[in-house]
Amino acid sequence: MADSKAVAKKSQDKKPANKKKPNVFKRLWKYLVACKGELKKITWPTPKQTTKNFGIVIAVIVIMGLFIFALDRGLFALLGLVMGISNT
Repeated sequence: MADSKAVAKKSQDKKPANKKKPNVFKRLWKYLVACKGELKKITWPTPKQTTKNFGIVIAVIVIMGLFIFALDRGLFALLGLVMGISNT
């Protein structure tokens, strides 16, 4: 009998508490305050760093473009040799 009372008491303890969520405006305000705090932690690049990174991106795009162009022309020429089509 003691065991059944202990089990009954444990099952009563596991009932979820009926806690109400804060209203939507309080939750929204809390979220926006947290966002503001996260934005303060960001370290923004200087204009000099931005210009340098922009130059690197443009250089990589040009190099990759030239590589793809050369690969395309080479494969087209190879296909022309295989198919017996003249490149004019």
